[in-house]
Amino acid sequence: MENDASQIEQGTPSRRPRVRRRVLIASVAGCAVLGGLLTLLWGPGGTRAPGPAPGSQALTAVTTGVPAALPELAVLIDEREAHLRTHPRDAKAWAVLGAAYVEQGRRTAQPENYPKAERALRMSLRVRSKNAAALDGMAALANARRDFLAARTWGEAALALDRKRWTTYPQLIDAYTGLGDHKAAKRTLERLLELNSGPAVRARAAAVYRDRGRREDAAAALSDAAAAAQAPAERAAYLERAGQLAWERGDLGVALRYFQEAVRLDPDQRAALAGQGRTLAALGRTTEALNAYRVALAKQPRPEYALELGELYESLGLGQAARVQYDLLRERVARAASAGVDEELVLGLFEADHGDAASAVRRLRAEWRRQPGIAVADALGWALHRAGKDEEALKFARVATDRERGGKVRSALYAYHRGMIERELGMVWPARRHLQEALRINPYFSPVRVPVAEAVLRGLGEPPAVGVPEADAKAGRE
Repeated sequence: MENDASQIEQGTPSRRPRVRRRVLIASVAGCAVLGGLLTLLWGPGGTRAPGPAPGSQALTAVTTGVPAALPELAVLIDEREAHLRTHPRDAKAWAVLGAAYVEQGRRTAQPENYPKAERALRMSLRVRSKNAAALDGMAALANARRDFLAARTWGEAALALDRKRWTTYPQLIDAYTGLGDHKAAKRTLERLLELNSGPAVRARAAAVYRDRGRREDAAAALSDAAAAAQAPAERAAYLERAGQLAWERGDLGVALRYFQEAVRLDPDQRAALAGQGRTLAALGRTTEALNAYRVALAKQPRPEYALELGELYESLGLGQAARVQYDLLRERVARAASAGVDEELVLGLFEADHGDAASAVRRLRAEWRRQPGIAVADALGWALHRAGKDEEALKFARVATDRERGGKVRSALYAYHRGMIERELGMVWPARRHLQEALRINPYFSPVRVPVAEAVLRGLGEPPAVGVPEADAKAGRE
């Protein structure tokens, strides 16, 4: 076990961090909360107390389930690796290292971090089998890889050891949501709120509220989370989610302000940069939108960003530039798969619209069997439509959109997909209703689909006017 820590880096030389002390100057009060720990800035007699050591904020973040800043994460990883070279039986340090790798992989979209995380977390469990922290980390890793069945298994194992460990519950909420078990997600959130009401919990509650169609509650919870956040990276993450909520309801000005503030607080908040690209494109500020997407992809090359940018190029008539992004999407999906990440959902959506619809159906059927979440139902329904199987497609579109069937999230894309399927089946009134609903939810939801929805609605025409009975007409005139 003497070379276990070096194996995590696969032979990469370690960098010993230069430990330095920081001094923070208070401008308003005598103390500030940083990384969940109260740090006194001014001591008795006017002397300044030292700031937190490098990596300490990331340590607090990864052990309490809140977003961490990338530079701090890098310092923390270096520190844990150096420590484990001389203390290879430290189960807690292995668990922290694994959690830090998961967070780094999530923030950078570099899937190579996930095998490193798995080795560290399994080493922690090997050193101490009854280890809730490592089980938590394995659940977070499985969620990051979109393996929701494994995330549920690891999370439930962690709860079996300690039912009051609140950091396990968010992992289970994500797992249950991915598996389409919204009742279990709701019950888990209720238990979580009994244990903790901090900003990370409020942000997680917002995600559940959003999935249940309670957008106002979701926005309020995120506002509270951002106000109570204790570090810039954490606050930026919650503002990015608030921006996404505003975007989903078509409130472009609010969305852009949230995204811009998130990037100001944390320049590594690339999801907010992609959000800026999305919003600026809707505002007609195309050059700025393209630049925002390019920067986001350079630092966080997520396949869905490549798909969005490709479709933006397509809407501008730039087919070759779009194909470059689609090639990047395929490359990123393959790279992610080699690290155990399931990107079948985004690949299926891409193939349905821009590639092989039959391949999309095969992929998404398999995904539905593994983890039948609402997003997969929508994607599979759309792939079936594109493959010419509209009657079966409508069954899945209804799962994604019918409140009674669990599809409570208000999504313009889901409504659009259902409307287009219904139109192909000759269901004129339902098609008109769902296409109109898509444009009401968010009139800017896609640069390529909005013009299609508008054109189809014009082709469907207006519903026939219903005659007013003569007696009622006379009463109205009187």
